[in-house]
Amino acid sequence: MKKQLLLIAAAVTAAGVLSGCAGAATETAAAVTEAAAEADLEEAEAVSAGAEASGEETQLLVAAAASLKNVYEDELIPMFQERYPGITVKGAYDSSGKLQTQIEEGLEADVFMSAAVKQMTALDDKGMIASDTITNLLENKIVLIVPSGSGSEMTRFEDIEKAESIALGDPASVPAGQYAEEALTSLGIWDNIQERVSFGTNVTEVLNQVAAASADAGIVYATDAASMADQVTVIAEAPEGSLGKKVIYPVAVVKNTAHEEAAKNFVEFLKTDEAIAVFEAYGFTRGE
Repeated sequence: MKKQLLLIAAAVTAAGVLSGCAGAATETAAAVTEAAAEADLEEAEAVSAGAEASGEETQLLVAAAASLKNVYEDELIPMFQERYPGITVKGAYDSSGKLQTQIEEGLEADVFMSAAVKQMTALDDKGMIASDTITNLLENKIVLIVPSGSGSEMTRFEDIEKAESIALGDPASVPAGQYAEEALTSLGIWDNIQERVSFGTNVTEVLNQVAAASADAGIVYATDAASMADQVTVIAEAPEGSLGKKVIYPVAVVKNTAHEEAAKNFVEFLKTDEAIAVFEAYGFTRGE
């Protein structure tokens, strides 16, 4: 009996041990399962993060003449982004001369569009432009404007000489100012008006001065005048022959762009009939 009791006790003990091992095994299995689940979750999150990273949009920086801001921001950039949903475009707008300097000093622009050939040529000569992408995309005109409702008696471009205060772009960096200087010099007026001129840092500043009646007259692009037709009145275009060359807007891919394909896509988009039609609606004409 004693032996049986010992056997029974051993059996009970063994059962208890087995039961304890089973419980421990169950807990261990649960822990392993939980750890595996956590590992799977971490792996899934890593994969998701990687997918998001790989799906990040390409961001293009387009350095463009101030006179292009309205047509770019209101029309062309949204059109391009709709066509290329993986690309976002940010515009940097200023005088072409300032943008040229900024690119020379390290501005990481992907595309450059100037309001004159001079700035594009300067960058190309320094090896900073992808030469095979240069396109003389648009043509513009320079015009004499006065504040709307000013009662000005000016009727010709040459009548700018009658204004007591004149706003012009600084010829040192603003293509519109360079064109104005060339035309007015050709007409024998430039030297006569110097004491009455206020020089703006870009053509938009000149436009705003005239629109606010801070200046009696100014010279801007026809497209700029059209954008504020309710605030300025166009008197006349620069006379034929007063400018040696047409007012051309070239565009090109910046050579060191980190997004060459996207930048080329943007330039090619600007050359489409659809984009040119938008430019024309803003007063530009197709270039050479």
